[in-house]
Amino acid sequence: MLWRDVAREYGITDPAGLALLGTAAECLDRVRAAQVAIRQHGECVTDRYGQVKINPACGLEKDARAGMLAALKALHLDLEPLRDRPGRPSGGR
Repeated sequence: MLWRDVAREYGITDPAGLALLGTAAECLDRVRAAQVAIRQHGECVTDRYGQVKINPACGLEKDARAGMLAALKALHLDLEPLRDRPGRPSGGR
């Protein structure tokens, strides 16, 4: 949904933009998978030696979130989305 919604809302059609958007969507999928693993096993897990450790999925979630945000930032989505109706012009002075 992220890919489709952002591509439509911002009119992204160029190959580089679509590739960046694809990367962001893949990272979001990875974030969600990591969150499932964290819910299943908890934020802390016990290793084979009986030591409590941070669940590796926590690091995966953090890295995937950073990748998603970096890809979205590279798309410069801080601009106003395309509008097919009247509205306030952009504030580019």
